[in-house]
Amino acid sequence: MNTTPPGAADDYVPHLREHRAPVEPVRPVRAVGSAAAPPMRLADEFFYLAHDDQSGRPRLFESATAHGLAAALLAELWWEGRITFVGRHVRVTDPSPPTDWLQHLVLDRLAAEPRHTATRTWLAFFGTTAYEQVATRMWQVGLVQPRQVGRLWRQRIVYVPADMNTAAWSWARLSYQLRNYQRLNAFDVALAGLALHTQLDPILLDGAPQAARAFLRRQVEQAPMPLRELLADLGAVVGGAVLSHRTT
Repeated sequence: MNTTPPGAADDYVPHLREHRAPVEPVRPVRAVGSAAAPPMRLADEFFYLAHDDQSGRPRLFESATAHGLAAALLAELWWEGRITFVGRHVRVTDPSPPTDWLQHLVLDRLAAEPRHTATRTWLAFFGTTAYEQVATRMWQVGLVQPRQVGRLWRQRIVYVPADMNTAAWSWARLSYQLRNYQRLNAFDVALAGLALHTQLDPILLDGAPQAARAFLRRQVEQAPMPLRELLADLGAVVGGAVLSHRTT
């Protein structure tokens, strides 16, 4: 998969003090003869990042997860060259249907409502369905399994990773690279940006020095402008939701 969208900067190499590195995470592999792993999409990896890799329970409050997944779906379409973000607005640049059914669904909705272009409006709209839709897409390819939890009168569905190592890989990879000041590729910059703007970074970098958190912010600031536009709106929406939650 091409992980370098148009306009990605590649000349930024920060110089920060080194610290003792944790053991490098080992990428999960499949046994010889097993089926090939499906390609991971940005919303799928953020779903893993936002949930415990064993129990499937959320690491974020519901609104942050929902808006983060909505932003990830929009970022997937930008990655595919179907949309862009200019001045806090979404612009459809290519309405031809993507091969992925969920991307197709999101793009069709954007194209059908040309009068509504504010990015925050679409984050709120897609945030109402993104969790179930992304979970369904992941379930269809065997990445998660639905499970009922809670007492009889308060049961709910959580989506438990089918393979703990696969689920943990996004977290381990990102955490390791940030703690060791390793330059992120374009895909991981987007994933790190979603973590930063949904306020997941204090958990992701728990125990890391402040320099690692500054490094995360600087990496995200090097993202292409359309992605930075999307992430800025995501941060504003999540920040407003956090403030509302704390004052109610």
